[in-house]
Amino acid sequence: MGSSKDSKYNHLIEKQYDQLMDYCEVAMDRMEEELPEPRVELSEALKDYGVSRRNFIKWSSVMTTALMLPMAFRPMVARAAENFSRLPVIWLHLAECTGCSEAFLRSSYPNVDDILLETISLEYHETLMVAAGYQAEENLHEAMDTFDGKYICVIEGAIPTGMDGKYLTLGPKGKTGLEVAKEVTSRAAANISIGSCSSFGNIQAAAPNPTNAKGITDAIGVKTLNIPGCPPNGVNFTGTLLYYLLFNNLPPTDSLGRPLWAYGMKIHDNCERRAHYDAGKYVEEWGDKGAINGWCLYKMGCKGPYTYANCSKVRFNDRMSWPVMAGHGCMGCTEPDFWDTMAPLEKPIADKPLPGIGIESNVDKVGLIATGIAAAGIAAHAGATVLKNRSSDEAKKGKANK
Repeated sequence: MGSSKDSKYNHLIEKQYDQLMDYCEVAMDRMEEELPEPRVELSEALKDYGVSRRNFIKWSSVMTTALMLPMAFRPMVARAAENFSRLPVIWLHLAECTGCSEAFLRSSYPNVDDILLETISLEYHETLMVAAGYQAEENLHEAMDTFDGKYICVIEGAIPTGMDGKYLTLGPKGKTGLEVAKEVTSRAAANISIGSCSSFGNIQAAAPNPTNAKGITDAIGVKTLNIPGCPPNGVNFTGTLLYYLLFNNLPPTDSLGRPLWAYGMKIHDNCERRAHYDAGKYVEEWGDKGAINGWCLYKMGCKGPYTYANCSKVRFNDRMSWPVMAGHGCMGCTEPDFWDTMAPLEKPIADKPLPGIGIESNVDKVGLIATGIAAAGIAAHAGATVLKNRSSDEAKKGKANK
């Protein structure tokens, strides 16, 4: 009887994924009809950078898994990548240090993600463009008119809202960051806040916050997809645009607007030092035996148990390392108000876990729940609403386990 149920369940899952695949193909056909011709042929770009077709296929598999899609979607992910340079992007710089853009530009061994970011149809980017002054202003409005309702607006930096936004003025006409952000986001197909500054205000909004700086959503009331981090990993941005090209929609998010596929689990859940945490082996002070042997950094103030991000999986510096691997605890830079509540504290946050739930229990439970939500949310968000039944069953099982 159990095998019969398993067979029906598997058949239902296959049917759901078939529906999702059909939805994806229709969405991509529509996108290809509406978007401009590719600025760069990806196959030629890969060849120029020395990336083999084999490595591109491997990358497609990795991104398919990262987006929580079945392997059957690998050809669709590859197709979305080939359309990457067709998606118009207007990139605004507000109150920030340009660290997010710098992070995307610094690569010594370009991989597929880096190549996609280099071939992106970047219609406006104040740091990278040659134009300045009135010419830059003309380029911005020309891009908005040419791709009205089709471009992706990416915003880097917080918005000072004090004095009606006059703490930040931009361009030859002296417009405030508030005015520019409202104007550009209102005509975009989708809006993305890149980095913790535009997502949550970050350092600019740290106490006492004299300019009353805020994240984009709080400042202008426009919903944006948040890709926080100081800086965020380029993979999270690339994956988000790939998802948009796949389904003509932004990926499902958590309550803070972060894509679940990238921010659905905590740093602690996938940390290579997690085994030492479980064994009770901690670094007690810098340079001690624990530090030399790579033990858990929780007692040194690592905020991994409180921070949602995939840094331990995608890493930085050509995928070579990330802060905890290098020997410093997580600062929690993907969380709201991290500069006030997490970064300055080189010690554990005793009252941070959810009330009545210890860190260990909290991390395990939240991580498992987030994974389930992400997997169901992505499919449902793309149009396969039949997955609601599966989510309901999983929720019932979860309650039974509790």
